[in-house]
Amino acid sequence: MEQQNHDKDYVKTIDAFRNASKSAAFFKHSYGYAVFPTIGKVGFVIGGAYGQGRVYKQGQYAGMTEMTQGSIGFQLGGQAFSQIIFFQDKRAYDEFTSGNFEFGAQASAVAITAGVAAEASTKGTSATANAGNDYVAAEGQYYKGMATFTIAKGGLMYEAAISGQKFNFYPK
Repeated sequence: MEQQNHDKDYVKTIDAFRNASKSAAFFKHSYGYAVFPTIGKVGFVIGGAYGQGRVYKQGQYAGMTEMTQGSIGFQLGGQAFSQIIFFQDKRAYDEFTSGNFEFGAQASAVAITAGVAAEASTKGTSATANAGNDYVAAEGQYYKGMATFTIAKGGLMYEAAISGQKFNFYPK
C-alpha cells in the first residue's frame, strides 16, 4: 500500500506539470525527464535541500534519482517544492544519468505558482508562495539541453546565496 501511495505522488506531480501550459509542451518534445514530487529546503546562513525522484526515458521509467543542494550566504526559512527537469535529447539524458551530475551556476528553474513567482536558480535568488491547486505557467527554455520547472508546495524562504544542485542516478 505504501508503494501505491508513493506512486500516486509521482502521478499527481507529473499531472501538475502537464497542466501548466508552458511545461506541458516539453512532455511532447523531450527525450525524457526527472521528476521530484517533494524537495525540502531549509536555511539559516548555511542551507541545504534534498529530494528523491524518478527518471523517465521516452515515457518509460528508467530509474531513481536523488538531489542534494548546499548553499552559503544570507538565507532564512524553509520551503517544499516539486521539480521537473526535461532532457531535450539523448545527449542531455546521458549526461544527467551518467552517475553524478551537477548544475552549473548559470542553470535556473522557472517557478510555476499561483501566488508570488520569481526565478529559482542555483545562483541563489528565489521568492515563492504556496501554489495551491491552480497553476499559472511561466516561460521556459532549454539550457545546455535541460529545462527545469518548479512548483512551490509551501513555506517561504528568502535567500541571497550561492548554491548548486547535485544529482545521483540509480538505474532500475
